[in-house]
Amino acid sequence: MTDPDVLDRAKEMAGKDDFPLIGFSHLEWWVGNAYQTAQFLRSHLGFAIVGYRGPETGTRETASYMLQQGDIRFIVTGAMGPEHPVSDHVRRHGPGVKDVAIAVPDATGAFEVAIERGAEAAVEPHVLEDDHGRAVISAVQAYGDTIHSFVQLEGDMPGFERKEDSIAVSTGLEFIDHVVANVELGKMNHWVEWYERVFGFTLLKHFDDDAISTKYTALMSKVMWDGTGIFKLPINEPAEGLKKSQIDEYLQFYGGPGVQHIAMHTQDLLTTVAHALARGLRTLAVPDSYYNDVWRRMPDIDVDRSRVEELQVLLDRDEDGYLLQIFSQMLQDRPTVFFEFIERRGATGFGKGNFKALFEAIELEQEKRGNL
Repeated sequence: MTDPDVLDRAKEMAGKDDFPLIGFSHLEWWVGNAYQTAQFLRSHLGFAIVGYRGPETGTRETASYMLQQGDIRFIVTGAMGPEHPVSDHVRRHGPGVKDVAIAVPDATGAFEVAIERGAEAAVEPHVLEDDHGRAVISAVQAYGDTIHSFVQLEGDMPGFERKEDSIAVSTGLEFIDHVVANVELGKMNHWVEWYERVFGFTLLKHFDDDAISTKYTALMSKVMWDGTGIFKLPINEPAEGLKKSQIDEYLQFYGGPGVQHIAMHTQDLLTTVAHALARGLRTLAVPDSYYNDVWRRMPDIDVDRSRVEELQVLLDRDEDGYLLQIFSQMLQDRPTVFFEFIERRGATGFGKGNFKALFEAIELEQEKRGNL
């Protein structure tokens, strides 16, 4: 679960800040087939289906499944007909994350402060309630068609029929480490300023195109955070290169800005990856020369080297410690959204030492698709 010390700091801030944020509430995916997406998350990654909302429960136009693992909650939603906004979103973007929802102690107050600070309203504050719980929900518009809902929850999420999942087997995923956005060229600083002004976030890291580049492609990235570590939101934009970068490819196939990947933390990455691979998940392979460089850079790192190489796990170190990470291949036919799995052993960074190897791996996949 989320580090208790970090959670305590967030709750302390919630008592003082005029725009308090507690943590990620959930991520809602808008997809073409909610049932099949839920089954993928369940079978490949061990998310338990804990709730259902649809025609059988009185919601006529959409079907949604709520899934949980550790502190990570996903809602996957599909439309019952072609004219619904969910269908239009999927037509334009393919399956993707519509809502990066944030838990707050006061959803109405958070909405009002955000609007005062220049955010655009997406959903006015309203109340949902059933026998399981009560929620006040509001939302503001973020990059592209993505929104940030503010969720003030008492009890369980209302509107869902509760499910007991005896099939899902956890892969050890604990909490969302960070959520990455891709935006158009020249828009990164706009959204950096937006998160500073609206949410009170600050800049944690800045990577320019010299740091994140290969012979052919490059991007720029700035990481926004809330000061506690619960919220880390990297924002990427393309940079000039000889060929089409992964960000350019994303923007083309997603049809604009949106969530590129979700990083989820585990205490034992090697076991998590081994389970996920055995269940059919596909991850990016790294160049053969990668590990020669890693063991030279980090000769004293305490890992099972043969297993790291077998699973194609990436490693990096910063001044606070080291980390292990790996990236899935694309989760849908369009080359847009994917997952990252990360284990932090003290490190607070994002694997800067892995950027070149990762980009080379991504470029190999782009070349196979004919999009490099």
